[in-house]
Amino acid sequence: MKVVFTSQLRGSVLWLLAAIFASIAYGQHSFDLDGHSVNPLQEDHEKVVVLVFVRRDCPISSRYAPTIQRISKLYADNARFWLVFPDKAESAETIRKYLQDYGYHLPSLRDPEHELVKLSRVQVTPEVAVFDRNGKLIYDGRIDDWYRYPGGSRPAPTTHDLDGAVRAAIAGKSVDKNEIRGVGCFISDLE
Repeated sequence: MKVVFTSQLRGSVLWLLAAIFASIAYGQHSFDLDGHSVNPLQEDHEKVVVLVFVRRDCPISSRYAPTIQRISKLYADNARFWLVFPDKAESAETIRKYLQDYGYHLPSLRDPEHELVKLSRVQVTPEVAVFDRNGKLIYDGRIDDWYRYPGGSRPAPTTHDLDGAVRAAIAGKSVDKNEIRGVGCFISDLE
């Protein structure tokens, strides 16, 4: 039997192989606080996945703790939220203290090689990435418009971008604006 590959089929095979290799490589450098390698997109295929990028040394990240916790509780039945710490200098102990100080009860990951940062296309903390049940990134960016610039916040946000993106992902829909940059501490500042 002779198999003939058309250029379209060859392209599909190459895309599939690239996706397989990417899925094998992805997650090798994201760790839980006990040092175990974790791929948050493979933990629960029944739920939408939300990665929330924060830094312990970023005051804007800290101010968003109540909002992040409220939204994660609101959608707990349909979405799995993860806190992601991209600073490779952050130890598990300092992260645990931060979680305790801010009352977090979300699973947390260290992303020292910025694998999740790259996958999520985030640039600052706090920013989020929302993935649908198929692992497709449908939104990356700010939580809301509370901050207009560093040190410049509104009394209350007027848009709720994360909330809308999670609702859309749960409903299997896309979002109108799938990328809205946030205000905060640049991830590129980290070594």
